[in-house]
Amino acid sequence: MYASGRMIARLMARVGLVTPEQRAWAWYDWANSAFFTTVVTAVFPGFYASYAAAGLAPAEATARFGLVTTISMATVAIAAPVLGAFADYTGAKKRLLALCIAVGATACASMAFIGEGDIGMASLLFFIANLGVSGSIVFYDSLLPHVAKAEETDRVSAAGYAMGYIGGGLLLLINLAWILQPAMFGFSGTVPAIKASFVSVAVWWAVFSLPIFRRVPEPATITHAGESSIAIVAAFARLATTFHEVRKYRNAFLLFIAMLLYQDGIQTIIRMAAVYGAEVGVEQTSQIAAFVMVQFLGIPFSFLFGALGVRIGTKRAIFIAISVYALATVLAYFMTTVTHFFILAAMIATVQGGAQALSRALFSRMVPADRTSEFFGFFAVSERFATVLGPLVFTLSVTLTGSSHAAIIAILGFFVAGGWVLSRVDEEEGIRAARGL
Repeated sequence: MYASGRMIARLMARVGLVTPEQRAWAWYDWANSAFFTTVVTAVFPGFYASYAAAGLAPAEATARFGLVTTISMATVAIAAPVLGAFADYTGAKKRLLALCIAVGATACASMAFIGEGDIGMASLLFFIANLGVSGSIVFYDSLLPHVAKAEETDRVSAAGYAMGYIGGGLLLLINLAWILQPAMFGFSGTVPAIKASFVSVAVWWAVFSLPIFRRVPEPATITHAGESSIAIVAAFARLATTFHEVRKYRNAFLLFIAMLLYQDGIQTIIRMAAVYGAEVGVEQTSQIAAFVMVQFLGIPFSFLFGALGVRIGTKRAIFIAISVYALATVLAYFMTTVTHFFILAAMIATVQGGAQALSRALFSRMVPADRTSEFFGFFAVSERFATVLGPLVFTLSVTLTGSSHAAIIAILGFFVAGGWVLSRVDEEEGIRAARGL
């Protein structure tokens, strides 16, 4: 066991996770990615549409799924900055991370009790689980600058996303085997196998979260003069100060706006791909197979983009990723077959991890080190509001037109607008401002 642990540590060091703290931090990408692959992307949307929403028209099921996603992400977007400021003030990043994991994993495991046609319970549990995982990402991301130096963040962040691809992909393979051959694994049918997959995600998420609590220390807090001794009052006061001072970090703020736009497109594709695929006739087993392909094809490309960010500049590498997304969005408008779905999935796999890892790394270099949770609360706003606007567009589109195709053009607009704002970001000036130079 000890020898295998040392072997894993050496392998992780070779891909850029050099210190024990960096490796422990990256294990949380491995842990939470199981939720995003199995629940958010591959299995739960189809389960929701065909089982929990039994009796509803496909378009109405899509609209319901989009609505619950919108509400849950809007809740996190509003709460994230306050929670971030509270964590910075109290030194509670890891405790709040643990709370989010406990809430999210419990809700995920409880999905096993959803009955056919029980869309209310399915929506509530998906809502709570989304709150848990999305909240946890705020505190997880905020620890990045404390485990990696500024010049290491591209590499460490990209390696974390690669770990996520591997972990999420491995569990998704297991879940796919259960769903395709339930009798072989002792399940009475497909639905019990699907429900067991939700429980497996909860266990996976909780167990592989342990290293970050064992190895990554809680960053020291820095109390500013004049702050209240009451934590929640101080959190709101610090949040107000952040809004006031954000003008000092012009490039970080521009990057925030850019991410708000292009992450809207990215997160919409991630969260709505399954229900959109179902609407155009792609069966759930084909969808899951495509998502497995995305997970493993994304591994080398995550490392590639980490290296590309160092070689040509982080901002330029993000531009490349946005361009590929924009092209895939145009092609998605014309998608009619399973082959088209696989081609688009392959395109997304080449840029998905890289775009998000480099955005996280670049933002971490543009914020002051003593206020990382607070500023990553704003980073979370960009990602969470991104998951609000896109699904909302889908929901309105389906409601008004009875089809999701019209929303595809709107998603393309998010990539174009996000790329334009990103072009206004001065990467070097933003880093100097964060360091107080």
